[in-house]
Amino acid sequence: MADSPFKSFVVFAEMRTGSNFLEANLNAIPGIRCHGEAFNPYFIGGEGQQEYLGVDIVTRNTDPGRLLAAMTEQTKGIAGFRYFHDHDPRVFDLVMDDPSCAKIVLTRNQLESYISWKIAMESDQWWMANTKHLKTVRPKFDGEEFVSRVEGLQGFQKKLLNRLQTSGQTAYYIDYEDILDLEVLNGLAAFLGVKVQVKDLDFRFKKQNPEALENKVSNPVEMAKSLAKIDWFNLSHTPNFEPRRAPGVPQYMASSGAPLLFLPIRSGPESRIKKWLSGFGPMLPNFDRNSLRAWRAAHAGHRSFTVLRHPLARAHTAYAEFLRKELMPELRPYLKRVHKFILPPKGEGFEDLAEFRAGLLVFLDLIKHIAAGRTELRTPAQFASQFMTLQGFGQLQSPDHVLREDQLEMGLAYILRDLGLKAPDLPQDQDLAQHPLSALYGPDLEEAARAAYARDYEAFGFGDWKPV
Repeated sequence: MADSPFKSFVVFAEMRTGSNFLEANLNAIPGIRCHGEAFNPYFIGGEGQQEYLGVDIVTRNTDPGRLLAAMTEQTKGIAGFRYFHDHDPRVFDLVMDDPSCAKIVLTRNQLESYISWKIAMESDQWWMANTKHLKTVRPKFDGEEFVSRVEGLQGFQKKLLNRLQTSGQTAYYIDYEDILDLEVLNGLAAFLGVKVQVKDLDFRFKKQNPEALENKVSNPVEMAKSLAKIDWFNLSHTPNFEPRRAPGVPQYMASSGAPLLFLPIRSGPESRIKKWLSGFGPMLPNFDRNSLRAWRAAHAGHRSFTVLRHPLARAHTAYAEFLRKELMPELRPYLKRVHKFILPPKGEGFEDLAEFRAGLLVFLDLIKHIAAGRTELRTPAQFASQFMTLQGFGQLQSPDHVLREDQLEMGLAYILRDLGLKAPDLPQDQDLAQHPLSALYGPDLEEAARAAYARDYEAFGFGDWKPV
């Protein structure tokens, strides 16, 4: 064990993936000890156990690190346990932040796992050591339940993969079909730093349902029809290569006279909302995380909100703002070099509407390429999708209300009724662009906006642009 790079290990698995069988065979290897489902919400280690290694379930739930330490301290060799997606989430962070804890990922065909789970649920037989005790049932396949289960498990797998990638760690992946391969098991032992070779597998746990999948359910025809509707390869998925965004706390707005917090999406109706908020009293200085925390603590019952704008209208605003302020100095030479488009000098407009409109089409094409990760350009908040901006808010706090610009007065009135406040007049929106969108609009602009902000159109159900 002196040569092992790891002090402990975790097996990331799920119900009905063969984790009992894998654990039994790991425990047959001298120098390796797997302690079962140590962090199952209902027991410790094994079914019915409320205490393990001198740690009871109350202590474990209060301080999961105590049990992790006990496993390591009281195990001769390398200690580990099995972890499922619904186990204590604090433990996930503890092991992922520990590079000396080896990560083993056990997977299985999702359909096989689901049907096996259904059979176990109906038969109440979760593992079997003697085939004489086999209970045969044929559960009904439930398409909605299956999809929901798969989405939940895939979400956890994506989370796991992301943490491995961002922390520079790797994992040993093993499939259900591989756990019967003696060479693979010995390879896993070598990964953990144990040089002992296993000569025989432990078959104490028997495979319970070896039949073909269609013979395991009571409605195989319905199952086939349901599976045919599932988009297995995400053909309808809109790819997203846009970088994650921070919450953008310094842009949050609040007035001294109302318990309202505005989370702006840049290139939206920011100035309009700011003027409206100032009708309650002077605006507060820019927030940081500490001052935001203090404001929330001082305003019990506060409400936060953001406002979605139609993607084409928002791109038009961002384009006009860039022409006025030149937000990205590197953009001008890039447009000239790559798009063969020359912008007018900073602060100056185009000579006519046709040139301005042509520039907007180029701008939308540029945003499409930035979002697809095809350029070396950064993504400023003014160009970012509203979808990713909302995700960024969620890192700190998600807004209580997501309003839409075309129903802004109604949405604000609803929030104020909830707070018992009287509304100041909502100012008119000021379009500072050289040419209004109503004078430019056409199907080609709409098509370009859909290509640039496909995720926003899909996620928020935007139709074609109409004047607000």
